[in-house]
Amino acid sequence: MIAAVGFMPSSPAQADPDIDTVQKRVDHLYHQAEQAQERYNDAKLELRQLQGDLDSLQADQDRQDAAFDEVRGQVQDSIIRQYEGEALSTVGQVVVSDDPQSFLAQLSTMSAFNDLQSQLFDKYATAADELGIRQTATQKRAAEVAATEKKLADEKAIVDKKLAEAKAVLGDLKDKEREEMLSRGVVRVPSDVPASGRAAAAVQYAMAQVGKAYVYGAAGPNAFDCSGLTMMAWAQAGVGLPHSSSAQYGTGPHIAEADLQPGDLVFYYSPISHVGMYIGNGMIVNAENPSAGVKVTSLHAMPYVGAVRPG
Repeated sequence: MIAAVGFMPSSPAQADPDIDTVQKRVDHLYHQAEQAQERYNDAKLELRQLQGDLDSLQADQDRQDAAFDEVRGQVQDSIIRQYEGEALSTVGQVVVSDDPQSFLAQLSTMSAFNDLQSQLFDKYATAADELGIRQTATQKRAAEVAATEKKLADEKAIVDKKLAEAKAVLGDLKDKEREEMLSRGVVRVPSDVPASGRAAAAVQYAMAQVGKAYVYGAAGPNAFDCSGLTMMAWAQAGVGLPHSSSAQYGTGPHIAEADLQPGDLVFYYSPISHVGMYIGNGMIVNAENPSAGVKVTSLHAMPYVGAVRPG
């Protein structure tokens, strides 16, 4: 008797991911890269502040070094004079004096000399303490600078890694599918944005950059990241902003969504890692990601956090 052998039907080959799935994957990788880039921008600001503090501390230490050397020289001279008998000579002059007034004057001189010596040694001890404090503070700040520089390198590595992963995902798509994915979400650019005051200059600059490339860490003239675009736009209006979305969130009064006006900065994600500029009618202009570049999109195309009015 021949036993019947059952065959399990083979499972169909796993289907290629659809465009929406790939889009979400790429967007996620771009967002991870942007988060790392904004942390990198924050670390650069921190490093600049730390370096300024370190330079100031170093200058203070140099001045303290000079003051310490001066006091040390004075103490050395005093010890040498004492060793050579200056104080004993004064005592001898007092003892052999026949003039009471001269005796008192000499005694006063000797007392003043001893007081001066005491003050000099106190000054020496104080200067030594102050120098020690300055040296400790300088060493601490120098260690913080080194740690921040390492943080910069780590964040830059994350940016490069996530960008490479996104490019690899895009590279696996066929040309037609890739073009379809990158063309999604295209919005007609308004021909006129009703901005006034200093905001008008900021909006005009930002809108003029639509179509330019997104490059992590860039601030023009040919490419931007999100905070680089808003920083440069408001610079045209004479308003200085840091190159960091989270730092820009603290640069002006917070504005309710119902009160948004063209030129206001709008922020996304928690923690904040993206910024754009409101241009009216529920739209923003922003440097979005390496696939989209600088573009106009909906106010709520990303998780909205809040808004700030610079200037």
